Amino acid sequence: MGQQLRAEVCVVGGGPAGIVLGLLLARAGIEVVVLEKHDDFLRDFRGDTVHPSTLNLIDALGLRERFDAVPHTPLPTLDAVVNGVRLRAVDFTTLPPPNRFVTLMPQWDLLDLLASEGARHPSFHLVMGAEATDVTRGEGRVRGVRARTAEGELVVEAKAVVAADGRASAMRPALGLEPWVYGVPADVLWFRLPEPQTPMPATLGWATADAIIVTIPRPGYLQCGMIIPKGAVDATHAAGLDAFRARVSATVPPLRESAAALVSWDDIKHLSVRIERLWRWWIPGALCIGDAAHAMSPVFGVGINYAVQDAVATANALIPAFHAGGAPEAIDRAFTAVQRRRALPTALMQAMQRGVHRVIATGRGLRLLHNPPTRGERALLRLVLPLARRVMSRLVGYGFRPERLRR
Repeated sequence: MGQQLRAEVCVVGGGPAGIVLGLLLARAGIEVVVLEKHDDFLRDFRGDTVHPSTLNLIDALGLRERFDAVPHTPLPTLDAVVNGVRLRAVDFTTLPPPNRFVTLMPQWDLLDLLASEGARHPSFHLVMGAEATDVTRGEGRVRGVRARTAEGELVVEAKAVVAADGRASAMRPALGLEPWVYGVPADVLWFRLPEPQTPMPATLGWATADAIIVTIPRPGYLQCGMIIPKGAVDATHAAGLDAFRARVSATVPPLRESAAALVSWDDIKHLSVRIERLWRWWIPGALCIGDAAHAMSPVFGVGINYAVQDAVATANALIPAFHAGGAPEAIDRAFTAVQRRRALPTALMQAMQRGVHRVIATGRGLRLLHNPPTRGERALLRLVLPLARRVMSRLVGYGFRPERLRR
């Protein structure tokens, strides 16, 4: 006989969506078990951006002082360098105070902070090294979760199950839910480089006719990603590591010396970009949120933001249901409300991401601007860029329909 736990809610997945939801439910006195399949949060190549909407939540939870004590990189503006021309693409200072910036914080640090806050509440139970494998059922609804641990099988009985276990969700097939997959013509090769000896301005995007590269500042190094066509990993390897380093150097000149740190293809990881979304996010007794419900592209870096917004919407719907007794019908109505509230904002953002991918599909041959810009390009930039900055600041900072924690 394996180990058994009992809770009002079992959350599968200890990423941003799962940890935030577990914390919010525990603060409301709801007994919650969060299952995380890894033994720690140290996963590389996870998104690092913490958006103004998430910072507002940090403030609402009273965690700002502890958050600010963790090393991070605030960015009030986001620049892009297109064919050697530097553009101020996003300006978060146009947003309402106090959080008029995004900040870059390693995701494991953010999760450690949120999990430690959750541990202060007696109704919060985080089980690391517990890989969910299936659900239990009874009376026509999901009744709990089965998980594999180093000590054997763990069964968590719960009135409600929330799958927040990411784009490779084990819960989706267990629940009989299959996402609609949108074709994405590009992938990303992730790698880290040391900061150049001469500091360069914080710049998240570099585009030339030969390559598109993102450079994400982290404490002591840069997390970088090169856009490649879908299925082009083997061709990229065949061209050789010297050719790869040369593309990095030509696209991001300040990293010419840093590129020498790439000594093996083992230093470069392949991320298969996917955009997908469930048509139905829930079945009786269980709900999917975050990437389990809608895998986002890295475009705009909104994956964490949308996962956290899903968690807030779920907490806002579930807390009243449980405070009223946690009847199965009330729980399912809460799940319906979550999908009704979050499905459209997700669909709109994914449509924007797909549009961007159609432009940057190959990572090559992209010449959006001349250097120097032509007279017509300069006139267009003067007219369009100020408005685009404000619109993009709102969409990147908050997304469509940002959530607020209900008191």
